[in-house]
Amino acid sequence: MTAATLHIAAPTFAERTGLRVADAITGHVRRRMERRAERRALAIDLLREQQARKTADPFLLEHALQMIGSRSR
Repeated sequence: MTAATLHIAAPTFAERTGLRVADAITGHVRRRMERRAERRALAIDLLREQQARKTADPFLLEHALQMIGSRSR
């Protein structure tokens, strides 16, 4: 009886294959999530850099003030 119980407790070939497939899918999804997070971080950094350059240029500020009819500084 003990041998039969141990045999039933061991995963079958189909179960082992299913677990391997699930592990492969999980790994694939994790890699996609990491790549997407890296791309998002890079895009945010680039956007911040562009915005910092725009606000640092005094000519653009003067031009914007003149466009809305305000006196320049």
